[in-house]
Amino acid sequence: MKLAIGLVLVLIAAGLAFIRLAPSDPARWHQMPESVTDRDLEGGAMRRVEGDLAALDAIIRDTPRTRVLAGSLDQGMITYVTRSRVFGFPDYTTVRQSDDMLEIYGRLRFGKSDLGVNAARIDGWLDRLAQAG
Repeated sequence: MKLAIGLVLVLIAAGLAFIRLAPSDPARWHQMPESVTDRDLEGGAMRRVEGDLAALDAIIRDTPRTRVLAGSLDQGMITYVTRSRVFGFPDYTTVRQSDDMLEIYGRLRFGKSDLGVNAARIDGWLDRLAQAG
């Protein structure tokens, strides 16, 4: 019985280590769907709003546990990785400037549902952008 419990604990630790340490491939995550509409997804969210990429970039970079995965202001598209506080689950958010519109696509990497976390994060960023406005 102790061996079984020990094995389960080792498997859990290995899974959590994988979640924290698995590399994020920019070729896979630094992408946008062809059309972005305002909607919530099972594992993410999309938003399309008027705005400036540089202003939103400053807000996003100020978010705890968030870093740039790929892209730049000069390219007009940036993908960010935000990790959850406790387990370090990565969520990917790609933002693209399209004329005077921002197209935002946030999604999870592991699992099927993010329980609305990506939509809430994106909406919080957009609220801050509107207040700065």
